[in-house]
Amino acid sequence: MLPSVPNAKHQAGTALRILVASDGHFGQPDTDYQKFHADLIGWINQEKVQKGVDFTVFNGDLVHNDPNLYYDLKSTLANLRVPYYVTRGNHDMVALDVWQSTWGYPTNHSFVKGDYAFILGDTSNEKGEYICPDPVWMKKEIAKHADKKGIFIFLHITPVKWTTHAIECKEVTDLFENTKNVKAIFHGHDHDQDGTKMLGKKPYFFDGHFGGSWGTSYKGYRIIEIFEDDTWTSYQYNPTAAPVLNSFTGKI
Repeated sequence: MLPSVPNAKHQAGTALRILVASDGHFGQPDTDYQKFHADLIGWINQEKVQKGVDFTVFNGDLVHNDPNLYYDLKSTLANLRVPYYVTRGNHDMVALDVWQSTWGYPTNHSFVKGDYAFILGDTSNEKGEYICPDPVWMKKEIAKHADKKGIFIFLHITPVKWTTHAIECKEVTDLFENTKNVKAIFHGHDHDQDGTKMLGKKPYFFDGHFGGSWGTSYKGYRIIEIFEDDTWTSYQYNPTAAPVLNSFTGKI
Protein backbone atom coordinates (compact mmCIF):
# COMPACT_ATOMS: atom_id res chain seq x y z
CA MET A 1 0.00 0.00 0.00
CA LEU A 2 1.44 3.36 -1.03
CA PRO A 3 1.35 6.13 1.56
CA SER A 4 -1.36 8.78 1.19
CA VAL A 5 0.31 12.14 0.58
CA PRO A 6 -0.77 15.48 -0.87
CA ASN A 7 0.19 16.38 -4.43
CA ALA A 8 3.76 17.56 -4.88
CA LYS A 9 4.23 21.33 -5.01
CA HIS A 10 6.15 21.83 -8.23
CA GLN A 11 8.06 24.75 -9.51
CA ALA A 12 6.14 26.62 -12.23
CA GLY A 13 6.01 24.72 -15.52
CA THR A 14 6.76 21.27 -14.08
CA ALA A 15 4.26 18.48 -14.79
CA LEU A 16 5.99 15.63 -12.92
CA ARG A 17 9.07 15.34 -10.76
CA ILE A 18 10.43 11.86 -10.01
CA LEU A 19 13.31 10.61 -7.91
CA VAL A 20 15.16 7.36 -8.73
CA ALA A 21 17.45 5.58 -6.27
CA SER A 22 18.99 2.14 -6.49
CA ASP A 23 20.98 -0.45 -4.63
CA GLY A 24 20.22 0.21 -0.99
CA HIS A 25 21.24 -3.36 -0.09
CA PHE A 26 19.32 -3.23 3.18
CA GLY A 27 20.87 -5.74 5.56
CA GLN A 28 24.24 -6.14 3.84
CA PRO A 29 26.80 -7.19 6.46
CA ASP A 30 29.62 -4.78 7.27
CA THR A 31 27.79 -1.78 5.80
CA ASP A 32 25.99 1.03 7.58
CA TYR A 33 22.75 0.29 5.74
CA GLN A 34 20.52 1.85 8.39
CA LYS A 35 22.32 5.18 8.01
CA PHE A 36 22.32 4.93 4.22
CA HIS A 37 18.53 4.57 4.23
CA ALA A 38 17.99 7.25 6.85
CA ASP A 39 20.11 9.67 4.82
CA LEU A 40 18.24 8.94 1.60
CA ILE A 41 14.82 9.25 3.24
CA GLY A 42 15.88 12.62 4.65
CA TRP A 43 17.06 13.80 1.23
CA ILE A 44 13.85 12.67 -0.47
CA ASN A 45 11.64 14.33 2.12
CA GLN A 46 13.68 17.51 1.75
CA GLU A 47 13.31 17.37 -2.06
CA LYS A 48 9.56 17.08 -1.59
CA VAL A 49 9.41 20.20 0.54
CA GLN A 50 11.78 22.27 -1.58
CA LYS A 51 10.91 21.31 -5.17
CA GLY A 52 8.21 18.62 -5.04
CA VAL A 53 8.45 14.88 -5.66
CA ASP A 54 5.51 12.98 -7.16
CA PHE A 55 6.99 9.57 -6.45
CA THR A 56 10.24 7.64 -6.01
CA VAL A 57 11.38 4.50 -7.81
CA PHE A 58 13.73 2.20 -5.93
CA ASN A 59 15.31 0.45 -8.89
CA GLY A 60 16.37 -2.89 -7.50
CA ASP A 61 18.59 -4.54 -4.89
CA LEU A 62 16.28 -3.37 -2.15
CA VAL A 63 17.69 -5.92 0.29
CA HIS A 64 20.84 -8.01 0.35
CA ASN A 65 20.02 -11.66 -0.42
CA ASP A 66 17.51 -12.28 2.39
CA PRO A 67 13.77 -11.69 1.71
CA ASN A 68 13.13 -11.77 5.46
CA LEU A 69 14.59 -8.27 5.51
CA TYR A 70 11.61 -6.84 3.61
CA TYR A 71 9.58 -6.32 6.78
CA ASP A 72 12.24 -4.11 8.36
CA LEU A 73 12.86 -2.35 5.06
CA LYS A 74 9.16 -1.50 4.65
CA SER A 75 9.06 -0.21 8.22
CA THR A 76 12.04 2.02 7.42
CA LEU A 77 10.51 3.28 4.17
CA ALA A 78 7.33 4.21 6.05
CA ASN A 79 9.22 7.37 7.03
CA LEU A 80 9.08 8.58 3.43
CA ARG A 81 6.65 11.41 2.73
CA VAL A 82 6.21 10.48 -0.94
CA PRO A 83 4.76 7.39 -2.68
CA TYR A 84 7.29 4.87 -3.96
CA TYR A 85 7.54 1.93 -6.34
CA VAL A 86 10.11 -0.86 -6.51
CA THR A 87 11.76 -3.18 -9.02
CA ARG A 88 13.40 -6.53 -8.34
CA GLY A 89 17.19 -6.75 -8.53
CA ASN A 90 19.50 -9.73 -8.45
CA HIS A 91 20.03 -9.41 -4.68
CA ASP A 92 16.25 -9.43 -4.10
CA MET A 93 16.20 -13.21 -3.99
CA VAL A 94 12.49 -13.52 -3.44
CA ALA A 95 9.71 -15.74 -4.78
CA LEU A 96 7.03 -14.12 -6.93
CA ASP A 97 4.25 -14.72 -4.39
CA VAL A 98 6.27 -13.15 -1.57
CA TRP A 99 7.07 -10.14 -3.75
CA GLN A 100 3.38 -9.75 -4.63
CA SER A 101 2.23 -9.99 -1.02
CA THR A 102 4.94 -7.59 0.14
CA TRP A 103 4.55 -4.81 -2.42
CA GLY A 104 1.03 -5.32 -3.74
CA TYR A 105 1.96 -5.78 -7.40
CA PRO A 106 3.98 -8.29 -9.46
CA THR A 107 7.65 -8.00 -10.44
CA ASN A 108 6.49 -6.85 -13.89
CA HIS A 109 4.30 -3.81 -13.35
CA SER A 110 3.29 -0.51 -14.90
CA PHE A 111 1.30 2.54 -13.90
CA VAL A 112 0.18 5.85 -15.36
CA LYS A 113 0.55 9.40 -14.10
CA GLY A 114 -1.34 11.86 -16.27
CA ASP A 115 -0.01 11.76 -19.84
CA TYR A 116 2.89 9.44 -18.99
CA ALA A 117 3.39 5.71 -18.39
CA PHE A 118 6.03 4.09 -16.21
CA ILE A 119 7.06 0.48 -16.77
CA LEU A 120 8.89 -1.50 -14.07
CA GLY A 121 10.46 -4.63 -15.55
CA ASP A 122 11.92 -7.66 -13.81
CA THR A 123 15.57 -8.54 -14.58
CA SER A 124 16.27 -11.32 -12.07
CA ASN A 125 14.70 -14.30 -10.31
CA GLU A 126 14.63 -16.05 -6.94
CA LYS A 127 18.14 -17.40 -7.54
CA GLY A 128 19.54 -13.94 -8.21
CA GLU A 129 20.41 -14.71 -11.82
CA TYR A 130 20.72 -11.98 -14.44
CA ILE A 131 17.84 -12.24 -16.92
CA CYS A 132 16.47 -10.16 -19.76
CA PRO A 133 13.11 -8.46 -19.33
CA ASP A 134 10.26 -10.59 -20.64
CA PRO A 135 9.98 -9.38 -24.26
CA VAL A 136 6.42 -10.63 -24.73
CA TRP A 137 5.19 -8.84 -21.62
CA MET A 138 7.21 -5.72 -22.45
CA LYS A 139 5.79 -5.52 -25.98
CA LYS A 140 2.25 -5.92 -24.67
CA GLU A 141 2.80 -3.32 -21.96
CA ILE A 142 4.29 -0.77 -24.34
CA ALA A 143 1.38 -1.29 -26.75
CA LYS A 144 -1.05 -0.73 -23.87
CA HIS A 145 0.45 2.72 -23.37
CA ALA A 146 0.66 3.70 -27.03
CA ASP A 147 -1.58 6.71 -26.45
CA LYS A 148 0.70 8.24 -23.80
CA LYS A 149 2.98 11.17 -24.54
CA GLY A 150 5.93 9.31 -23.10
CA ILE A 151 6.94 5.98 -21.57
CA PHE A 152 9.76 5.76 -19.02
CA ILE A 153 11.18 2.30 -18.29
CA PHE A 154 12.95 1.07 -15.14
CA LEU A 155 15.11 -2.08 -15.23
CA HIS A 156 17.62 -2.95 -12.53
CA ILE A 157 20.08 -4.69 -14.87
CA THR A 158 21.24 -3.00 -18.08
CA PRO A 159 20.12 -4.82 -21.26
CA VAL A 160 23.19 -3.68 -23.24
CA LYS A 161 26.65 -5.16 -22.60
CA TRP A 162 28.26 -1.82 -21.79
CA THR A 163 29.52 -2.80 -18.34
CA THR A 164 30.95 -5.83 -16.58
CA HIS A 165 27.64 -6.58 -14.86
CA ALA A 166 25.32 -5.98 -17.84
CA ILE A 167 23.73 -8.52 -20.19
CA GLU A 168 22.71 -8.36 -23.84
CA CYS A 169 18.95 -8.24 -24.52
CA LYS A 170 18.70 -7.17 -28.15
CA GLU A 171 15.05 -8.12 -28.61
CA VAL A 172 14.07 -5.71 -25.86
CA THR A 173 16.41 -2.88 -26.84
CA ASP A 174 15.22 -3.12 -30.46
CA LEU A 175 11.67 -2.76 -29.14
CA PHE A 176 12.66 0.37 -27.23
CA GLU A 177 14.43 1.85 -30.23
CA ASN A 178 11.45 1.25 -32.51
CA THR A 179 8.86 2.73 -30.13
CA LYS A 180 8.62 6.48 -30.55
CA ASN A 181 7.10 7.29 -27.19
CA VAL A 182 9.69 5.31 -25.18
CA LYS A 183 11.71 8.25 -23.92
CA ALA A 184 14.29 6.75 -21.55
CA ILE A 185 15.44 3.66 -19.70
CA PHE A 186 16.80 3.79 -16.14
CA HIS A 187 19.11 1.32 -14.38
CA GLY A 188 20.72 0.50 -11.08
CA HIS A 189 23.00 -2.51 -10.54
CA ASP A 190 26.25 -0.90 -11.76
CA HIS A 191 27.12 1.03 -8.60
CA ASP A 192 30.06 2.77 -10.29
CA GLN A 193 27.95 4.21 -13.14
CA ASP A 194 26.12 7.54 -12.74
CA GLY A 195 25.96 8.86 -16.31
CA THR A 196 24.09 8.40 -19.57
CA LYS A 197 24.73 5.98 -22.45
CA MET A 198 23.01 6.18 -25.82
CA LEU A 199 21.80 3.25 -27.91
CA GLY A 200 20.47 4.62 -31.16
CA LYS A 201 18.31 7.57 -30.15
CA LYS A 202 17.40 6.28 -26.70
CA PRO A 203 19.18 7.37 -23.49
CA TYR A 204 19.96 4.80 -20.80
CA PHE A 205 20.60 6.30 -17.37
CA PHE A 206 22.46 5.07 -14.28
CA ASP A 207 22.14 6.39 -10.72
CA GLY A 208 25.17 5.03 -8.90
CA HIS A 209 24.02 3.70 -5.53
CA PHE A 210 22.87 4.83 -2.11
CA GLY A 211 23.92 1.70 -0.24
CA GLY A 212 26.13 -1.33 -0.66
CA SER A 213 29.85 -1.77 -0.23
CA TRP A 214 31.21 -0.46 -3.55
CA GLY A 215 30.61 2.04 -6.31
CA THR A 216 30.81 5.79 -6.83
CA SER A 217 32.57 7.74 -4.10
CA TYR A 218 29.27 9.35 -3.08
CA LYS A 219 25.78 8.12 -2.25
CA GLY A 220 23.20 9.79 -4.47
CA TYR A 221 20.12 9.55 -6.66
CA ARG A 222 18.70 10.66 -9.99
CA ILE A 223 16.00 13.22 -10.73
CA ILE A 224 13.57 13.21 -13.68
CA GLU A 225 11.65 16.40 -14.41
CA ILE A 226 8.90 16.46 -17.04
CA PHE A 227 7.75 19.92 -18.04
CA GLU A 228 4.45 21.26 -19.29
CA ASP A 229 6.08 22.45 -22.54
CA ASP A 230 6.75 18.81 -23.50
CA THR A 231 10.42 18.81 -22.65
CA TRP A 232 12.07 16.77 -19.92
CA THR A 233 15.39 16.51 -18.16
CA SER A 234 17.27 14.07 -15.98
CA TYR A 235 20.33 14.58 -13.85
CA GLN A 236 22.27 12.76 -11.20
CA TYR A 237 22.34 14.37 -7.75
CA ASN A 238 25.07 14.24 -5.14
CA PRO A 239 23.56 15.73 -1.95
CA THR A 240 26.93 16.30 -0.27
CA ALA A 241 29.04 18.16 -2.87
CA ALA A 242 28.87 19.58 -6.43
CA PRO A 243 25.31 18.31 -6.48
CA VAL A 244 24.11 18.30 -10.11
CA LEU A 245 25.91 15.83 -12.40
CA ASN A 246 25.47 14.48 -15.92
CA SER A 247 22.41 16.47 -17.04
CA PHE A 248 20.39 15.39 -20.08
CA THR A 249 17.52 17.19 -21.80
CA GLY A 250 14.99 15.59 -24.14
CA LYS A 251 11.86 16.41 -26.11
CA ILE A 252 8.58 14.62 -25.59
